[in-house]
Amino acid sequence: MAQPRYTRIDNTRRPASSYCSTVTIVVFVALCLVGIWMMTSSSLGPDQSVDVVPLDNKDGIKNQMTPPEDAAGETPKEEKKGDGDESSSKEEKTKEESTSSGETKSETEGLKDNPEEENPDSNEKQTKPETEDNESGEDGENQKKFEADGIEKKSSDDETGNEGAETKPEKENSKTNVEQESQPKNETSGGAQLELVNETIAQNGSFSTQATESKKEKEAQKSSGDQIDFKWKVCNTTAGPDYIPCLDNVQAIRSLKSTKHYEHRERHCPDSPPTLTGEYLTFPGGGTQFKHGALHYIDFIQESVSDIAWGKRSRVVLDVGCGVASFGGFLFDRDVITMSLAPKDEHEAQVQFALERGIPAISAVMGTTRLPFPGRVFDIVHCARCRVPWHIEGGKLLLELNRVLRPGGFFVWSATPVYQKKTEDVGIWKAMSELTKKMCWELISINKDKINGIGVATYKKPTSNECYTSRSEQNPPICAESDDPNASWKVPLQACMHTAPEDKTQRGSQWPEQWPARLDKPPYWLSSSQTGVYGKAAPEDFSADYEHWKRVVTKSYLKGLGINWGTVRNVMDMKAVYGGFAAALREMKVWVMNVVPIDSPDTLAIIYERGLFGIYHDWCESFSTYPRSYDLLHADHLFSKLKQRCNLTAVVAEVDRVLRPEGKLIVRDDAETIQEVEAIVKAMKWEVRMTYSKEKEGLLSVQKSIWRPEEVETLTYAIAT
Repeated sequence: MAQPRYTRIDNTRRPASSYCSTVTIVVFVALCLVGIWMMTSSSLGPDQSVDVVPLDNKDGIKNQMTPPEDAAGETPKEEKKGDGDESSSKEEKTKEESTSSGETKSETEGLKDNPEEENPDSNEKQTKPETEDNESGEDGENQKKFEADGIEKKSSDDETGNEGAETKPEKENSKTNVEQESQPKNETSGGAQLELVNETIAQNGSFSTQATESKKEKEAQKSSGDQIDFKWKVCNTTAGPDYIPCLDNVQAIRSLKSTKHYEHRERHCPDSPPTLTGEYLTFPGGGTQFKHGALHYIDFIQESVSDIAWGKRSRVVLDVGCGVASFGGFLFDRDVITMSLAPKDEHEAQVQFALERGIPAISAVMGTTRLPFPGRVFDIVHCARCRVPWHIEGGKLLLELNRVLRPGGFFVWSATPVYQKKTEDVGIWKAMSELTKKMCWELISINKDKINGIGVATYKKPTSNECYTSRSEQNPPICAESDDPNASWKVPLQACMHTAPEDKTQRGSQWPEQWPARLDKPPYWLSSSQTGVYGKAAPEDFSADYEHWKRVVTKSYLKGLGINWGTVRNVMDMKAVYGGFAAALREMKVWVMNVVPIDSPDTLAIIYERGLFGIYHDWCESFSTYPRSYDLLHADHLFSKLKQRCNLTAVVAEVDRVLRPEGKLIVRDDAETIQEVEAIVKAMKWEVRMTYSKEKEGLLSVQKSIWRPEEVETLTYAIAT
């Protein structure tokens, strides 16, 4: 019976040489195919990527290429893959192509025992295209962003949305391999691996390669900070949670010879600044003069004197005896900012209430010293039932208003002497009429608001010296030429007037441009012959500073610090120069108290000229505000200068007093000072949100906690017995 020629039961045997020849041919063909594949891999262009599996993963290659079957004949489930998973995915494709050409499993395994021999340069070629893509893509944008600040970013693991950013790519490797296989063949370099790198960068807002360095730096700073032993105590004072060190020095107040000029409401700072205060808040009572709404009252004032032009000609206002600052609060609706001040009142903490409402206010009094403002800066000064005796002692207090009021500015007075006929009120009105006439103030308008039942008198300060020189009696006298109207830090009041500037290049000789044009342009009186704070010509210095802060705020502060700006209202720039930081925040629903330290260049008048406001202060002393008043404090190269003459720990403790719980502090300074400040705030259990550093410069963003120490220290000078 005939049988098929080629079957297992075929008794015909092939020669051994024929079998060897067949094997040799197969091996030769396989080697040729592998060689062609290697040549193709080594010649990949910059738009392609190669992933090389490390040596310690070669067993994984075998398993991925030919998954073994278990005893039941099923393929085991895929295990978690390592760093070489993407490469192994491509190796699977290569194996399939090779097998279709007659390549056997054993031959393929033999070729893969040493992957580096396949293409020793492939890893280098892969790295270069990815780096180029990073520099030209999102990494490049982030690099430009932080180069604009002059700082390289070192991000913290506790940034918003950044937790676990370093480990995320490893967790997503298995998913990435699947996505890579489904991608088009003409995709640009980097593939899924580069996408993961970019995703990490987007979360961190910096280079992914900085993660390890950031972690080491934070650990180093933490270890160095932990070596310093900070001991904090809660201050026990009569004022309790509303304690303001320079306004509640009971011992100093008792030693005053007189209080008839409100000396007891002025600043009397303790010799040793306290470390911490309590955490409570009290709310005042008190009435209001605007029974039918402050907006009606504000509109009534402009109807009486159209030249006031709220939010255009009149932008910066001083409100004396502000109460709960409703006047200044509603002026925000007219695009006007108001510096509201009132003395600290132990039974009516109205300034505290104003700040809690998000309205600018300071604790101050018109007593024996000048207000902490430059001369000729306010567009309007307002007093409604402020109970200030303007007319006494030669009109010292009203003459102080004359010093800070801009030539051509208005004094709006709506106290009871304006509209009531009581004997005392009539006498005050007569005295005020005589005094204002001698001061050459012109009574522009006196009208009665029938709805609120009050009267408003509006005076205008002269813009020239003609009236001063034509007075029959030089009383009040003209101040000596040596008297600087801008000198105001603890300078005693004098009953004299400063003349109006006559030189058209001097500040005060012209009215500033209308708002908002005055914000962006250098003041007319800044000359190119003057050298600015940063070494350029003053107008150029001003513009460069503004551009710098617009760039920093837009690219870093609003996006890169993890701050929810919707919770920020009261902001303080602890070391303002030209007010560029505040100007850059103009579109935000915040207000900024610009503080010019007394040992810094005196640029506060420039800040006022551009339609912003601020105050002089010595940061070695306590600030004149209630505890927990501000949502965000900003300090640009302040602490490094302060620590040369102040106790840095006490200064940071004052920051803690002023800042609300969960408030933010942004510090830009040298790296050494940044490390010191970070150590101090960590000792107070603050949260370090972010740290940047580059070339010995740094930036620190921290958030105050609700922690208070358990130990209490009684401040004897602040205890009333």
